Amino acid sequence: MITPEIPRTYTIRTLGCQMNVHDSERMAGLLEEAGLVHVSKVPEYASRATEAGDEGADVVVLNTCSVRENAATRLYGNLGQLAKVKRERPGMQIAVGGCFAQQMGHRILEKAPWVDAIFGTHNIDVLPVLLERARHNEEAAVELEESLKTFPSTLPTKRESVYAGWVSISVGCNNTCTFCIVPHLRGKERDRRPGDILAEVAAVVDQGAIEVTLLGQNVNSYGVSFGDRGAFAKLLREVGQVPGLERVRFTSPHPAAFTSDVIHAMAETPTVMPSLHMPLQSGSDQVLRQMRRSYRRKKFLGILDEVREYLPEAAITTDIIVGFPGETDEDFEQTLEVVERARFSSAFTFLYSPRPGTPAADREDQVPEAVKHERYQRLVELQERISTEENKAQEGKLVEVLIASGEGRKDGQTSRISGRAKDNRLVHVALPESYQGLVRPGDMVTARVTYGAPHHLVADSALTSGEFTHRTTRAGDAWQARQEADREAQSNAVGLGLPTLKVRGS
Repeated sequence: MITPEIPRTYTIRTLGCQMNVHDSERMAGLLEEAGLVHVSKVPEYASRATEAGDEGADVVVLNTCSVRENAATRLYGNLGQLAKVKRERPGMQIAVGGCFAQQMGHRILEKAPWVDAIFGTHNIDVLPVLLERARHNEEAAVELEESLKTFPSTLPTKRESVYAGWVSISVGCNNTCTFCIVPHLRGKERDRRPGDILAEVAAVVDQGAIEVTLLGQNVNSYGVSFGDRGAFAKLLREVGQVPGLERVRFTSPHPAAFTSDVIHAMAETPTVMPSLHMPLQSGSDQVLRQMRRSYRRKKFLGILDEVREYLPEAAITTDIIVGFPGETDEDFEQTLEVVERARFSSAFTFLYSPRPGTPAADREDQVPEAVKHERYQRLVELQERISTEENKAQEGKLVEVLIASGEGRKDGQTSRISGRAKDNRLVHVALPESYQGLVRPGDMVTARVTYGAPHHLVADSALTSGEFTHRTTRAGDAWQARQEADREAQSNAVGLGLPTLKVRGS
């Protein structure tokens, strides 16, 4: 009896930002085009998953970050756990890509010689070739490019979500922030042509998505490379008119390049959502100069005032770095002043951590760790208060929520479903008993907010006043179709005669 050969399986672990998430979708598309299947579709292999995060796959890809704190420690910790799994799983391969791979290259092998393939941010397309080369030669395959080899958006894609998608409008960055390694790792900014972007948005919508996020290291400088400084505002308006698209978002803009025409485009295009992520980094002009952030606090606050004039319901989020070299007590107090004035709905706050290869890392006036931590705690406490107050102000308002999968970790215990409001706030919504099991990721529900917590809203109006509406969408249809296809694939999976392991906690 001849047993059909089962395809090799893969999984991808993404460490880092939205750009990495988008890149991981390209990696998945490349691996599937090369004949691999995600391990979740082969139950016999998925059942051998370990606590190392391998998910039971033959190929484990780590898509790494160099920006987030402790990126190196996290990567090598993961690789150390995977080493034991690889020793006990013949034919298993481990690949490392992304920003940290671009930065470190062959040096990763000095600490983790069991890695099979290393590739950078500029040549995602070589992943399948490197894996095959490593398998054939029985040695690690490393390939890095100094500049972008293939624009990622031309590569095949396996999108993580069918109801919401990322669309890259540019790659790279032309800024020279002294704390940031991204320009070195991602290269100079390269913009896609508007027609190519619109074609991809239309394709994503055709596949079922009703929300698209335009992605770039600095989206509002889009168009400079082809001589049109107003290109991003025009692009927002054009994307907003794509038939079938209900929500448009973008990330991340740079305050120095942010212009009124973008605000007007947001206000005048109904499908562009009233949410904005505007990185502050510091509220001190002196620190902003040292960071080479080419704006000052007055300009930053002026942008926020104008956004709120045209979009009163907008929720604005930010990034803030605490303890940049040379930051004084007065500088930090100025940051607290700006945060109090700005009224951010939430903030991503970071302790400054030196990144090798950046100018700030070589400065001798590093802020002591104890001082950084004390300041950080004060900032977090201030932002927690503001976030709570801003979310409390949402109580009593009707919100339309795009239901998502994986947003509500306690939904099973609370009989709620979760998703994002138009302003991108996370909302947990109570379901009427008659709707249990009927509302799908990708569908829309409308309910009234009954409670505002620091990091989310609760909309339990269905249980009190009865206010609740559910709108099925083609995005929900697409999600359901994918679920059914995945179940069919699993039921048709080739039996390997392997023992089935009971998953812990089941």
